[in-house]
Amino acid sequence: MSSKPTLQVVKIGGNVIDNPTALASFLQDFASLTGPKLLVHGGGKIATQMAASMGIESQMIEGRRVTDEESLRIVTMVYAGWINKSIVAELQGLSCNALGLTGPDGRIVLSKKRAATPIDYGFVGDIVKVNAESLSGLVQAGFSPVFAPITADAAGQLLNTNADTMAQALAIALSSSYDVTLTYCFEKNGVLLDPNDDDSVISSIHPASFIELKEKGIVSAGMIPKLENALKAISAGVSVVRLCHADNLQKTEIGTKISA
Repeated sequence: MSSKPTLQVVKIGGNVIDNPTALASFLQDFASLTGPKLLVHGGGKIATQMAASMGIESQMIEGRRVTDEESLRIVTMVYAGWINKSIVAELQGLSCNALGLTGPDGRIVLSKKRAATPIDYGFVGDIVKVNAESLSGLVQAGFSPVFAPITADAAGQLLNTNADTMAQALAIALSSSYDVTLTYCFEKNGVLLDPNDDDSVISSIHPASFIELKEKGIVSAGMIPKLENALKAISAGVSVVRLCHADNLQKTEIGTKISA
């Protein structure tokens, strides 16, 4: 048995954020989790909708957003502003002492701009370092940090960052001081053998089975980077990694477990 205190890192996906009823239900479940906890949220479709209303076209390559200067302003306003503060306010209303943060706050998450080759994604950040000491200090002070997926580089340039990766990096950094459980919550019951059958949940995935699932095309598109993040987390010291439906956050036996 680990002598470390437990901590839960939870990532909530964009499709749940797009649904106010689903989000409210999830936040009630998150607020009622016992012990130290941390939330990372995605952005949903709100940034794309706001960009369209301002006459700015959102460019996507293989499901990933290309972040030019105008898009960076919009995702920062939406993710770090409206979405983050709405979640924080709702959690405070549920007696959860939430604290809204982005990477540059206290320089908790430092990133660097992704290389322009082979694909130029613009102002997109890859995480370099997490200040686990500062983050642990906030948790120990009784806060539940709520992170928006915006980071910055050493020179202070804001960067759009993948929320799944951010959750993984925060979980790994905290695993030196805590017994960390990382849960990826989204709109599916877990990783599915058949995308059209919600009951075809794959109960466990390890590195070899991930390669096989990828080769067979069972795991594809956005699920590939999500699972890559999950596998990296479990191999780097995170105790438990699980992918599940947002409704099943507290049902720890349900979903897809990741093993080393």
